[in-house]
Amino acid sequence: MSSALSPTSVGGALPLKVAVLVYLYDDRDRLLILHRVKPPNPGRCSPIGGKVEVTRGESPHECALRETREEAGLTLDYPDLRLMGIVSERAYEGEHHWIIFLFESTRPIDHAKVGPMEFDEGRLEWVGVDAVESLPLPDTDRRVMWPAVRAHRGGFFMVQIDCTKDPFEFQVVESEPKVRP
Repeated sequence: MSSALSPTSVGGALPLKVAVLVYLYDDRDRLLILHRVKPPNPGRCSPIGGKVEVTRGESPHECALRETREEAGLTLDYPDLRLMGIVSERAYEGEHHWIIFLFESTRPIDHAKVGPMEFDEGRLEWVGVDAVESLPLPDTDRRVMWPAVRAHRGGFFMVQIDCTKDPFEFQVVESEPKVRP
């Protein structure tokens, strides 16, 4: 029997959080992955990222640049990152709704400029794109976000994930893969 969650079954309306994920690739097509030790998703892996400081009026692009500086030690500028996707998660883990802006690097990232590789949020590691799906990813990342990211590098997508259903359901509402020359 399904144990679907609804906002009312988990204590009323849920707060909305806004976050970014930043997909940084090197010249060997490896992705910078964070082995997380802090919530959300401790013990799981994800690209670097974090919450948008909405009370300051921080934009998603500003947040992506800040999180890249704070977590990877890289100072990038607007042309170095591009918005590649938007993910809406309804009632993720029954605690929050999320709007997540996904950014990708527009050029290969130099390993020598990344660091430190371990900090209070976890440990960074360069992982080949073909090995990412074998990592301990959150289920929504494994089933929805990572496949969409791989299919849309250089393009754009928008997906809605409904975590009130068990298993969760999702719908790609916009998809513009990169046009290859």
